[in-house]
Amino acid sequence: MMAPSSILSAFCFFLLGNRSLTNAQFNNYNTTANGTLPVYSSDTVPQITENSTDNDPNYIAPYFPLLGFKEYAGNPILAPNPANNWESAYLYNPSAIVVDGTIWLLYRAQNSTRTSSIGLAWSKDGYNFTRYNNPVVNATEPYEHVGGCEDPRVIRVNGTFYLTYTGYDLHTARLCLATSTDLVNWTKYGPMLPNVTDVVYNWQEPLVSWVPRQGWSKSGAILNERQPDGTYHMHFGDSFLYFANSTDLIHWNVTYDQPPYTPKLNVWEQALMESAAPPVKTRDGMWLKFYNGVATGLGGYTPSQYSTGQMLIDPVNNPYGPPIARLETPILQPTSVHEIEGQVDNVVFSEGLVQFKGQWFLYFGQGDAFLGVATAPVQP
Repeated sequence: MMAPSSILSAFCFFLLGNRSLTNAQFNNYNTTANGTLPVYSSDTVPQITENSTDNDPNYIAPYFPLLGFKEYAGNPILAPNPANNWESAYLYNPSAIVVDGTIWLLYRAQNSTRTSSIGLAWSKDGYNFTRYNNPVVNATEPYEHVGGCEDPRVIRVNGTFYLTYTGYDLHTARLCLATSTDLVNWTKYGPMLPNVTDVVYNWQEPLVSWVPRQGWSKSGAILNERQPDGTYHMHFGDSFLYFANSTDLIHWNVTYDQPPYTPKLNVWEQALMESAAPPVKTRDGMWLKFYNGVATGLGGYTPSQYSTGQMLIDPVNNPYGPPIARLETPILQPTSVHEIEGQVDNVVFSEGLVQFKGQWFLYFGQGDAFLGVATAPVQP
């Protein structure tokens, strides 16, 4: 008869297949997500300091387009954790960044009342993550009350992390900003564009389309380098993509009479457009921007289907847009059961892109319920 410790070890090996466990991981193996996925969680977080290094040490900048993404056969890689109330119902829409040879995810999670918080997880291989037991950003302000803090996107500049997220009070979505030096402790700066006016494009009711909307903003993706004009650039919005800039990454400006940065072009993006991960500088000095689009049913795409595409932008010569190139078809669209049926059906929503150990890792929400990844090789 096996000793109790041997039985427990055998049980964990059965659940995890050939995945090997360190002692620390074994001690933190404490539950399963939705009764199927193992959960590794921790009350502490590996320390990030001002000397922590960014990016993979062998990082190679991409060309446009960056192709060859394939969904990981083991998706979803993260699911709700019933042991933590704040992430017990849904878990999705992650941002990603590489620091100190580790992939860090900031992800959106919801409890049973669908209040959103932002959690933190980390991995040494890009697939198996340990998550922090506490949210790192949650609803503390009136403009976040009930709806919470949604859809993080993170960059790091000179040792400081800049996080854009949506504060939602069930009435208005407001693009907000927070900063940190360690990914755990965040200082909030409030709504970034409190006076912005965008346009609601209601494709399902053509007679009331193109309605001005005051104070609504979301999905801010910042370029992590100061541009030759002396400012940092950001794209934001969901009906359309718009442009904003800043000299200090804290205070942001919008030119209100400007046209949308990105006009709707492809059939799969006619309903909505939102930034995916923050743009990545290409090998030839342009910037590669991943984005999400919603279909209206044209071209054989399912109505309300969310997919992910790519565009090439030139912030030096075309700071206000439009993009100088765009893929005609998505690189990622709903195919698996978790993406076709979820809290919201027919959704893949990408927000995290990093290069790590010779591959690109694209992290995305599946059906607004789970978190998945797709990978592509680094271009030679």
